[in-house]
Amino acid sequence: MEGKIIFNIDVMLAKRKMSVTELAEKVGITIANMSILKTGKAKAIKVSTLLKLCEALECQPGDLLEYQPGNEKTEEGG
Repeated sequence: MEGKIIFNIDVMLAKRKMSVTELAEKVGITIANMSILKTGKAKAIKVSTLLKLCEALECQPGDLLEYQPGNEKTEEGG
């Protein structure tokens, strides 16, 4: 299993006391696309969208993104 990137949008929304709808409007994307980002189902994100998320949430990209390593069997010796 390979690693993945986790979007911590829920955490930042809670810290900023902002709704998903409000964030989607500020970023200029649909609520459906925001949901895809929040659930981690997105395969890609535009840098411009990441920039708008950071501006709307007043945060750094690292506040939103988290790397989660996979369970590489070769590294575990099996």
